[in-house]
Amino acid sequence: MPNRLAAEHSPYLLQHQHNPVDWYPWGDAAFERARAEDRPIFLSVGYSTCHWCHVMEHESFEDARVAEILNAHFVSIKVDREERPDVDRVYMLFVQATTGAGGWPMSVWLTPGLQPFYGGTYFPPTSRWGRPGFVEILTELARAWREERDKLEHSAITIVERLRGYGQSSGGGAVAGPDALDKAVAEFSAGFDRRRGGFGNAPKFPRPSELTFLLREHARTGAAEPRDMALLTLRAMALGGMRDHLGGGFHRYSVDADWRVPHFEKMLYDQAQLVHAYVDAAQLTGDPQYADVAIDTMGYVRRDLTDPAGGFYSAEDADSIPPERAGDPSAHKMEGAFYIWSHAEVQRLLGERAEPFCRRYGVLEDGNAPFDPQNEFTGKNLLYAARPLEDVAEATGRSVPVVRAELALAREVLFTARLSRPRPHLDDKVLTAWNGLMIGACARAGRILGDASWVADAERAAGFLRTRLWDASSGTLLRRYRRQHAAVAGYAEDYAYLASGLVELFQATGDPAWLEWAITLHERLDEQFADPVEGGWFSTTGEDASVLLRLKEQYDGAEPAATSVAALNLLALAHLTGDSGMTTRAEAAIGSFRAQLGRAVPLMLSALSAYHAGSPQVVIVGDAAAADTAALKDTLGRVYLPTALVVPVTPAHREALARVLPWTQPMTAREGRATAYVCRDFTCRTPVVRPDELEAQLKAMDRSGTDGR
Repeated sequence: MPNRLAAEHSPYLLQHQHNPVDWYPWGDAAFERARAEDRPIFLSVGYSTCHWCHVMEHESFEDARVAEILNAHFVSIKVDREERPDVDRVYMLFVQATTGAGGWPMSVWLTPGLQPFYGGTYFPPTSRWGRPGFVEILTELARAWREERDKLEHSAITIVERLRGYGQSSGGGAVAGPDALDKAVAEFSAGFDRRRGGFGNAPKFPRPSELTFLLREHARTGAAEPRDMALLTLRAMALGGMRDHLGGGFHRYSVDADWRVPHFEKMLYDQAQLVHAYVDAAQLTGDPQYADVAIDTMGYVRRDLTDPAGGFYSAEDADSIPPERAGDPSAHKMEGAFYIWSHAEVQRLLGERAEPFCRRYGVLEDGNAPFDPQNEFTGKNLLYAARPLEDVAEATGRSVPVVRAELALAREVLFTARLSRPRPHLDDKVLTAWNGLMIGACARAGRILGDASWVADAERAAGFLRTRLWDASSGTLLRRYRRQHAAVAGYAEDYAYLASGLVELFQATGDPAWLEWAITLHERLDEQFADPVEGGWFSTTGEDASVLLRLKEQYDGAEPAATSVAALNLLALAHLTGDSGMTTRAEAAIGSFRAQLGRAVPLMLSALSAYHAGSPQVVIVGDAAAADTAALKDTLGRVYLPTALVVPVTPAHREALARVLPWTQPMTAREGRATAYVCRDFTCRTPVVRPDELEAQLKAMDRSGTDGR
């Protein structure tokens, strides 16, 4: 019989609907039972594409003995961290504070009043690898609750009070000077892996906000080192096994320092931020290889992570049934099974093209995968760019163009063959925040690379959110949509990330409706989440009494802090609208991070960099479909000015745009041709109609924050 989770919409909760554990979703029914029966709560937090969440479910939550202990002594609650990041943050903070580490699955034991008293991450069913077994922990905690309850409750109350001070300072600070940016670059340099790219040793994560900050600092100062660190890392990731060389997109992270061996899940937020970083690199260098990676990644999202109505899905799992076990009801899923290959498979499918493919992508007869104690990867190959094309050409007696063409055909053959394999689980919920990131990535890529189809993808996704997750009458944004069901009040990150995407979408289309929505979202962000004392924004409204702490995220991790995103948004909006109040709020937000500026907050460093660099406005007046307009936009795409704001003025939107940005009203086309106005602080240089004139004006913008006049 299914348990209570069968009535939920979260893919993660639904994965546990047939467990013998008497699960509850987070909510009053569980809390009331815990209070009525005076039982502690076992809280399990994870997400649907989490490999170790699957392992713990199979080992423990599907086990009748474990379920019997849980059902007898605890009220068990299951939470999807992607739907309820507010709950996740509170208890992750506790786990990190008490154990020094965190991750998912997260396992926490609470009093009936929801205060945590013990926690950790994955626990094996019995003691192994130096980790206590789950059964032993449950048994001991049940005993302690009976016999030492006062001690547990006192500990829980004490730790919650201590955690209340997390992230709070003595008050807002002034915006740091440019020297803070120099120190941050030096900090990145000290931890940089100069041989393999990335920072530190294994595991290595794709933290694109680090790379975009470094590229911005190169643009601001002209210094070569931040550029070189970012480009080396982007090249290494693109060549390594963390990238899906057949289907596009990036896996979650590399378990080794060489970027070769991935953890195979794919997350939407990674794809979005990596597209942004690769597009920036393409614009800076003019090297089409960076653009190709961005296009390849967006192609994966379009094909595999897009709802027919336009929204973007959340993720794909790391695990799937091995192809040789397809159809076997007793087969268990294996991490990476969808993506790895035997040498014999490659030979059979590619024939004479196998040799260049194997040399290029490191395919060996005995397998190139690392030793695996469970024998899951033994004899199999993980694809990565093992040798340069020139070496492959020389070794196989072919020219480089022939090798390149044969590899493209070989990839297509293997990709098609891979489609017949059992696919990893697709998490098909649409999250507003992550969609905001992807909307911004597609819009920016389409604008800079000159491909309107990516902008169209961004528009469809934005329309999807506006129709299904936004109530304009109340100014309410919801977080999650899945299969005709929208729910969960939006958090600060939902408002901030979506506004960020809409600012990019406005720059790509010139449609002021997107800009107006972004402004409205920021107004609602301020109303519901602002910290009027210290600056910045809390993650939650503070209205849900079951969430013990009202936290302010102060770390730009895989998902950047809402305050970092919002600060960048406000700087852009202020330079578009001239609203000095937005500048003031951005300054307060940046100042509130002054004490922790460094590698922990790379996106806030980008906001500080943008603050000191300034944001020129580039207005392009002309018919969007006209060739002369396209020529001016192409010029813009070739000049890397990351803080510049593009304002398209088209006949279709001119009147509506003038109501939102009245300073654009006098700007008209000259000589009957598309015309560019390059401005700073709403003071413009001589309008130009030729692409070379525009390029000269853009390059005259010196890095000190003035326009060179």
